[in-house]
Amino acid sequence: MKKRKTPFSLLGMVITLGIVYGDIGTSPLYVMNSIIHDAGTMADAKPEYILGCVSLIFWTLMLITTIKYVLIAMKADNNKEGGIFALYALVRSRGKWLIIPALIGGSALLADGTLTPAVTVTSAIEGIKGQQLGNWVFSNKQSSVLIIVTVILLTLFVIQKSGTDRIGRSFGPIMFVWFGFIGIAGLFNLSNDLSVLRALSPVYAIEVLFSPVNKVGIFILGSVFLATTGAEALYADMGQVGKHNIYATWPFVYSMLILNYFGQAAWIMNNYQNSAYSHMSNINPFYEMLPEDFKVFAIIIATLAAIIASQALITGSFTLVQEAIGLKILPRLRVKFPGKFESQLYIGTINWILCVVTIAIVWCFRSSQHMEAAYGLAITLTMLMTTVLLHQFLIMKNHRSFANIFMIFFIALEGLFLLSSLIKFVHGGYVTVIITCVILAVMVVWYYGNRRRDAHLAESENVSLLDYIPQLEKLCTDSSIPYYATNLVYMVKMGDDYNIKRSAIYSILDQTPKRAKVYWFVTVDQTNAPYECNYSVDMMHTRNVVNVKLNLGFKKSQHVNIYIRQIINALIERDIIDDQTPTYSMVPDRHVGSFKFIIQNQQFQDLGAQEQMNSLDRFLIGGRLLLQNITISPSLWYGLEFSDVVEEKVPLFLGIQTDQYLTEKKLKNSIKIKL
Repeated sequence: MKKRKTPFSLLGMVITLGIVYGDIGTSPLYVMNSIIHDAGTMADAKPEYILGCVSLIFWTLMLITTIKYVLIAMKADNNKEGGIFALYALVRSRGKWLIIPALIGGSALLADGTLTPAVTVTSAIEGIKGQQLGNWVFSNKQSSVLIIVTVILLTLFVIQKSGTDRIGRSFGPIMFVWFGFIGIAGLFNLSNDLSVLRALSPVYAIEVLFSPVNKVGIFILGSVFLATTGAEALYADMGQVGKHNIYATWPFVYSMLILNYFGQAAWIMNNYQNSAYSHMSNINPFYEMLPEDFKVFAIIIATLAAIIASQALITGSFTLVQEAIGLKILPRLRVKFPGKFESQLYIGTINWILCVVTIAIVWCFRSSQHMEAAYGLAITLTMLMTTVLLHQFLIMKNHRSFANIFMIFFIALEGLFLLSSLIKFVHGGYVTVIITCVILAVMVVWYYGNRRRDAHLAESENVSLLDYIPQLEKLCTDSSIPYYATNLVYMVKMGDDYNIKRSAIYSILDQTPKRAKVYWFVTVDQTNAPYECNYSVDMMHTRNVVNVKLNLGFKKSQHVNIYIRQIINALIERDIIDDQTPTYSMVPDRHVGSFKFIIQNQQFQDLGAQEQMNSLDRFLIGGRLLLQNITISPSLWYGLEFSDVVEEKVPLFLGIQTDQYLTEKKLKNSIKIKL
């Protein structure tokens, strides 16, 4: 499995168009529609209002997308990887509190993403209503649109399992055609009214916020913000395409977007008094400004662009969840790699949750106009949290003064967008807020449940492996006990001082003794480097007790059996452990014996043990164990489904518990025991 590498080249730039810009590139389908709706009707969308709104769009894309993400955030790459979790992994050493913005930002990004496929595909397909194709006229009923959207989305989610590498190759050329088309269409309409270019001045952007023609005041920013909702993708997808390809393509994308927005603005200014449109509030200027002969092509290419945007969102969600799992922020889920690259992955649980939620949103909101009213609220939280983490990164790079200026400016700007988006809460934004809270709750329980569990174990249930090495060596040579396995592998977490869970030693010695030629204690550590893969071996002055630490990046898959087999072969070749050549084998020159993996699942042993903890710890640890039991088993997570695995249920020991109320009851006719 290779990591996808997209070198800086013309081909790399075309690929970048298809991977990175789907979300932000389809925003012209619905942004101006939302702005007209905020005005009331087309007749209310007066030139002063429209000029101010497109000026706000221009400067929002300039400040947030260009300056914050392209010029600043992309400098904060974690071994060439980007995104909020990669950024957190980069700066988390600066303070434990930084997990809070990472959790909030990550959960909001996943939640708001459920609306992206719904709103983009619906906006594209709505253009088909009433269109004539030969002798066939499409229905004006919204239910027909919803059925087509559902079929498209369901097909998109179904094909994820088989991989989308071949389809992905065509994304770049399609998006190049899309951006070229919207740029030319915008330029054609802009040429009819060059006065729209006045919107390049920020004066119009500021004035419209306080102008009487703007009936919603500052809340107009909620619609304007939709133009930059895909900005986070530029940073998150940096690892797949390379920052230089984004640097090279963003000016082209930005120019085409602005041309289209300005072209829509020119069309609105020329038609706001047109009796055919003046009474309408739900009108999409993107389609209306096009000549009739180009509308069918526009619908087709817009639908393809919307599908690409949805595909980018789905794969982006897979990547985000994989990173969260690696950082122990989310429970383990099964990750598959259907393509040739590590960056092309599939998480079935996330795929079908996204599918159900997205299609439910389509049928619940029914129209893109209603979806737009709810869209963008949660993503403002993600951008604010990214700003907080970037502030720490800039300080880490010794740019404290600039970091403070950056923090103050973007907290104020994005805080303003968040405030303006709050009105969306009652118009459907509560849906993404609820989803955000659910995801955040899972993250909090898993992350802090792990921390509190480890804290309790450290207090009472860790023992030193060094104290038991003599017994383990003796057990290896005890011929009165048959071999349990040649290599007995325990998946445990061992501290730097050789502290290990008591249950692991108890499993070997105090249950039926498990004799093996070699005892392996394997610790898997996730590292900040996304694709790091190395190990260290500590023999502890023995030939049959091995402490292995596997260091795997938070984007690296975990197939422990493959790694362990490689390590054993290396140790045998160096004569560090004894040869294990089996007597019988169909594999020529095989030197490694049998394996047995022991995985221990912890459970609360009884209510009494839980009562020894405070209520918060009991909730967090209990919730963490519940999530562990309903998600992927450790054997599947470690890629051991075809290996010899024993899963042992062990209590979550909290020290030896006694009950102070236990007393002996004297029997009247009892026989006295002579001592």
